[in-house]
Amino acid sequence: MIADLVIDNAIVVTHEAAFPASVAIHEGKILAVGAKDSMPAARETLDAAGLHLMPGAIDVHVHFRDPGYPNKEDWASGTAAAAFGGVTTVFDMPNTIPPTANAQILADKHAIASAKAYVDYGLYGLLGENTIEHVPDLVAGGVIGFKLYMGNTFGAIPSPSTGAMLEAFEVVAPTGKRVSLHAETNSIMERRQERLTQAGRTDALAHLAARPAVVAVEAVARAAILAEWTGARIHVLHISSAAELKPLADAKARGVDITGETCPQYLFLSADDYGRLGGIIRVNPPVREAENQQPIWDALQSGLIDMIATDHAPHTPEEKTRANIWSVDCGFPGVETQRPAMLTEVAKGRASLTDYVRWSSFNPARAWGLLPHKGVIQPGADADIALVDLSARWSVDDAKIQSRSRISPWHGRDMCGLPIHTLVRGRFAMKHRTLVEETRGWGRSVHAIQAMPEPQPLHTDQTMQAVLQAPAGAGAR
Repeated sequence: MIADLVIDNAIVVTHEAAFPASVAIHEGKILAVGAKDSMPAARETLDAAGLHLMPGAIDVHVHFRDPGYPNKEDWASGTAAAAFGGVTTVFDMPNTIPPTANAQILADKHAIASAKAYVDYGLYGLLGENTIEHVPDLVAGGVIGFKLYMGNTFGAIPSPSTGAMLEAFEVVAPTGKRVSLHAETNSIMERRQERLTQAGRTDALAHLAARPAVVAVEAVARAAILAEWTGARIHVLHISSAAELKPLADAKARGVDITGETCPQYLFLSADDYGRLGGIIRVNPPVREAENQQPIWDALQSGLIDMIATDHAPHTPEEKTRANIWSVDCGFPGVETQRPAMLTEVAKGRASLTDYVRWSSFNPARAWGLLPHKGVIQPGADADIALVDLSARWSVDDAKIQSRSRISPWHGRDMCGLPIHTLVRGRFAMKHRTLVEETRGWGRSVHAIQAMPEPQPLHTDQTMQAVLQAPAGAGAR
C-alpha cells in the first residue's frame, strides 16, 4: 500500500507517553506509527524534525455565532482560528439566532457548518423549558449533546425551572447523550445584579460581585442530584472556583456520570486583572480571585476536572469596551491560544506533555464517545494531528488572530509553543502557519461516529411521561 502522507522525525505525544516515531496516513486515517524504516512508501512526506506530534485538541465549548452574529464570528473564521490553535474538533453552543432548539434549525445549522468548517465539529441542541418535546428529533437530526443554561448569559436564553430540568434529564437520559451545563443559579445572580445596579455599581468588578462562587456550588450540587436520580449524563462547563470542586467530587464519589472542564481564563487570570482589562475580561462565569487558581490546577492533575475547553466567545471591540459593565457583552476568543497557553505552563514544569494531551484530547474523546476515532495517535484513528514547535517564543497580537473578534485579554501575553501544521482527517487545514483555503468545508459533524455507553436511566416509573400515562385512579386504596 502507498500511504498518502508519512510524517518523519517527530516526537509523538499521547496521553500516556512521548517517543520518537514516524506516522503514516492513508485515506484520512492513521495507518502506522513506528520507526522511519518501517513506514510504507508515500505520495508525500513531511520532515517534522524539531516538532512534537500530538492529537488535535477537542474543544467541547465554543460559540461560533453562526447563524445570527456574523460580525462577531462565523464558521469559517472560527474554525480557521481552531486550526491555527491545533484544535481539530469543536462543539458549538446553541445560543445563536435562532437558538438550536428544533430539528429544522439544527438541519440549517448543519448546512452552514458543513459548507464553511475547516475542522470537524459537533452541534449542541438547546435543552430548556420549552424544548423538551424536541429532544428525540434533535437526537435523530445529529446533535453531539445538549446544552442547558441554569444561569443567564449572552443570547438571553431563559433558564428552566428545576421542575423542567428534572423532566429534561428524564427525557435525555434514555438517549445516552450528555447534557452540558452552564451551572450558575440564575435567581441569585439576577437579584444581586439588580441590587448592584440600584446602588450605582457599574464598574468591572461589579460583575464578579453579582456572581459569587456560591451560584456555581448550588447549581452543580442541584444538577448532580437530578442526574443521579434520572441516570442522565452531565458535564459541568467552565469551572471557575475552588468551591464548586466539592459538589463535583461528591457527585463523582456517588457514581454520577459527571465530567467537568475548566478554561485558560480561570487558570491564568484573576480579579487582580479587572483594573487592567476592564470589560475585556467580562465572561460568564466571571474570572475570580487568585486563590481559586491552584485548586483548579490541582483538580486537573488529580483527574477531578477532566478536560480543558475555551468557551471561545467572540465579540467586537466596541461591545467589549463600553463604560458600563452591565452593557459589555460577555466572553472573548480563546480557541487559537488555548494550546500555546497550556504548553507555556508545560515549559515551566507545571504539567507534562502527556497531561496536556489527556486534558485536551483523550479525555474529551472518552467523555463524548469519540474513541477510538478521535483524541489518540494510533492505527485506525482519524489523522487529526497538531505538529507543534515547543521552542517557539512569541506574543499574542489580537490584530493577527484568525477570529473576527480583535480583542481579548490574551493580547501581549508571552507564549512558548506554537502549532506549525494542523491536519484534520489527514488533510492540512493549516500548513506552515498558513490557512489551507481548499479545506474550507472539509470539516464534518462527529455525531455520526459518536458511540456513548449504553444509557442507564433510573426511576423510569416516576418520570413525568410515566405518571401522565398512568390510568386514572391507579394506586388508589
